[in-house]
Amino acid sequence: MPITYRVAIACSAALILAGCAKNDQAAKDSTAAAAAMAAPAPAPAPAPAPALSLADVAGKWKVSSTPESGKDTTPTKYVLTATADTTGWMITFPSGVKVPMHVTVSGDSVIEKTGIFPSQRKKGVKVMTEGSFKLQGGKLVGMTTAHYMKAGPDSVLRLRMEGTKMP
Repeated sequence: MPITYRVAIACSAALILAGCAKNDQAAKDSTAAAAAMAAPAPAPAPAPAPALSLADVAGKWKVSSTPESGKDTTPTKYVLTATADTTGWMITFPSGVKVPMHVTVSGDSVIEKTGIFPSQRKKGVKVMTEGSFKLQGGKLVGMTTAHYMKAGPDSVLRLRMEGTKMP
């Protein structure tokens, strides 16, 4: 009989081990399933900014460009004529100086650059500008950098730009 007991004990031990192994796997499976169900879905990516078309800003705009800093923070005022394509963009200053602009669109912004023209802020100095603006709350807002030719240490001026559409 001792052999029968040994065989019975060995079989019982094998069954217990097999049962425990299945329970461990079932526990692992149920834990993984619970974790997958409890994990929140990833947040959707933010919507990209809507693309701006030049037609969105076409028209005449009364613009004021104010220096960010310095002794003279009086605004430079002009009328911006914007068209529905890249041709015909023009700055017209109260002095009568007209400056053509080169424009491109990048996402929600218009990138602008002018050629060299007589400065309206510094008499007798030539300047060129570059910057960008966007349509925000029905206004054109952005930044412009003026690069003065042969003007010494004050050869660059950053200006905040804001434009209101004219009727």
